[in-house]
Amino acid sequence: MAGITDAEDDIDTSARPAGAPRYSRRLSDKILLAFHHACDQADYEIAEQLLRILENMLTRRTVPPDVNRRKSIESLVAAHERLWHLRHPEQQYG
Repeated sequence: MAGITDAEDDIDTSARPAGAPRYSRRLSDKILLAFHHACDQADYEIAEQLLRILENMLTRRTVPPDVNRRKSIESLVAAHERLWHLRHPEQQYG
């Protein structure tokens, strides 16, 4: 699947304190990538579990509030739709 990279591609090596890696992707983004990878592998049970984890992360209150919350929730809805369509191919639009 395009867009999935090695873990070291997620590490931002610029301006980091000695011994402390900075990651360029949020954990929620990595979970969403894992969800899509599970869908690509037709492992729908794991995909569903990853969506539950992602939903738990996005619905808890954060301090300070996440500025990308709306985008994250839209991605979560789209992921639920993808999983539903994969599990119900007969219900596809004609």
